[in-house]
Amino acid sequence: MTRVLVIGAGPAGTRCALGVAKRLPGATVTLAGAEPALPYDRVALSRYVAGAVEQEALITHSLADLSAAGVEFRAGTPVASLDLPARRAVTASGKALDYDRCVLATGSRAVRLPLPGADLPGVVPWRDLAESRAMLRAAREGGPAVVIGGGLLGLEAAAGLAARGMKVTVLHAVGWPMERQLCTDSGALLADRLRGRGLKLLMNAKTEAIEGGDRVDAVRLADGTRIPARLVVMAVGVRPNTDLARASGLTVGRGVVVDASMRTSDPRVLAVGECAELDGRLIGLVAPALEQADFAAATLAGEAASWAPRADAAALKVSGTAVWSAGEVAPADAEAVTLRAGETYRGLWWRGSRLVGAVLYGDVAESAFFLRLIATGEAVASRAEAALGSAWVKDAA
Repeated sequence: MTRVLVIGAGPAGTRCALGVAKRLPGATVTLAGAEPALPYDRVALSRYVAGAVEQEALITHSLADLSAAGVEFRAGTPVASLDLPARRAVTASGKALDYDRCVLATGSRAVRLPLPGADLPGVVPWRDLAESRAMLRAAREGGPAVVIGGGLLGLEAAAGLAARGMKVTVLHAVGWPMERQLCTDSGALLADRLRGRGLKLLMNAKTEAIEGGDRVDAVRLADGTRIPARLVVMAVGVRPNTDLARASGLTVGRGVVVDASMRTSDPRVLAVGECAELDGRLIGLVAPALEQADFAAATLAGEAASWAPRADAAALKVSGTAVWSAGEVAPADAEAVTLRAGETYRGLWWRGSRLVGAVLYGDVAESAFFLRLIATGEAVASRAEAALGSAWVKDAA
């Protein structure tokens, strides 16, 4: 009987465990989660912080669901070490978990900036359910909050805390929010919209220190500006959790290095999701992580499986405004075609007749059309007319 151990009960790890149990009915599949919680929807944490859903609604699989599917789930079971020759994992409590095949789905952790005062109570790097609860405790106490980072995660945190009644200031080191997903024009539109909804956004802001005694009470910028805060949320990026893999002797770059079948340098160990690195690339979105989980399950079942990354797409709806982007945003070697009508913006970047990047603001109904053009590399006869969207294609046909 094949023993499969999946380390990490996030979306990718849970999906992989269920996939293995389905493809290998006789296997013993163990899913070990470091958090003391059932598998939950991490993407929905922003809605939980905002009060749109309760904690129970985040749960994606109950213990009964997992058991019925052939998965033994162990919550609150962080794995401390991995002995590759012995094919054995040892938990933080000292319990041995033997395996024939292992999948690392250890995800990533929020970056905590090395600032003075970064370890003060009230400073939260936001990534998981426990950190979300800490944010909500602070929100119940009231007072001002500062979110460091104006990317996708930071804006969702800011909107959620504002919905809870906190006065929120967002500090961002770049000149416009979501600079990885938006161009300067669409970023400026979003910033104006957010300011109009009550968020305070400070762009090109360099955080120098977090101040306080027994608890945070302010954030100080490099220009001397002091911003009062009873809660500071760090949303400045994530770092793959590779400590376990590195200590075991697996090949690690920025993430755990895998091939297209999701195998690591030890063919009996696979890695999926945000901790995995393929051809020098990491992923940060749930859709490709779930794809990797499916391919890993297929590999473990002996099926030919070869995963390849596709064009990334990111979507955000905050304060009633929808934004979407995919591919390369405003690359220096591409030509831009832009459309703007009031609060609606469309930016497209072309190399010759092929679309390589797109940003939609306000109206994202055509996102699937533009993502298809980017992903397939389909040649387009008229860039200006293609900017009108799928309706032009139908008319042209």
